[in-house]
Amino acid sequence: MMEDDTRVLYNETCPVCRFEIDAYARRANANNLPIRFDGLAQANAWGLTPDQAARRLHVLHKGQLLSGIPAFQALWQELPHMRWLARITALPLIHPVTCLVYDRILAPVIYRAHLRRQRPSR
Repeated sequence: MMEDDTRVLYNETCPVCRFEIDAYARRANANNLPIRFDGLAQANAWGLTPDQAARRLHVLHKGQLLSGIPAFQALWQELPHMRWLARITALPLIHPVTCLVYDRILAPVIYRAHLRRQRPSR
């Protein structure tokens, strides 16, 4: 793997996460892009616990570990037909709103669902 390859760490046990990341992986593969997708089992290699990794999307891009909306933006920037989304979410008025929605609403809801899936069924 090259130093400037993009790596994505995501919760493959989450149906929402898996659906979205699978779409990105198909797009990356179709365009022969150097993007690697890792599941929670690889979290330790990223310097994270699986629990930390399950809380939000993480992307290693150009040697920098990003999480949340900045991670999505780095990934979108690498994918054809997704760069527009990276640009829009970087706009001065939109960026803080998207970060707030992801950090305070989406990521916590998805993480709580992850915790419920991890509980042993009775």
